[in-house]
Amino acid sequence: MTKTQWRGTGIALCAALALAVTGCEQKKPGETTGQAVDRTAQDVAATTKDAAAKTAAAFDDGAITAKVKAALFAEPGLKTLQIEVDTHDAVVTLSGSVDTPELRDRAVKIAGSLNGVRQVVDKLVVKSA
Repeated sequence: MTKTQWRGTGIALCAALALAVTGCEQKKPGETTGQAVDRTAQDVAATTKDAAAKTAAAFDDGAITAKVKAALFAEPGLKTLQIEVDTHDAVVTLSGSVDTPELRDRAVKIAGSLNGVRQVVDKLVVKSA
């Protein structure tokens, strides 16, 4: 097969896949086959864009969690404490325990100051003496 034939085959396969993914919708009255394919392609593109955005958000949340953990670890007095970090939609949740209210405030301040963090939920508990 020539390069052009492979390209044509690839386009045909993509169109067939697009129709299969959308449930092989029927043409609407007065709609040409080309219009139906265009509509289906637009639907597939929108679904793909939404999936890509969700995937990017998950990766962003992982990166934010890693940045917060690294910043807390680098802070004197916090690196040996039991602080768990969870991120969902750029909202960081800190849980676990710290020795003093000052360390709790410092951990929350550090997490909130990092780029990409939208909000910090403080579930830290101060250990009793």
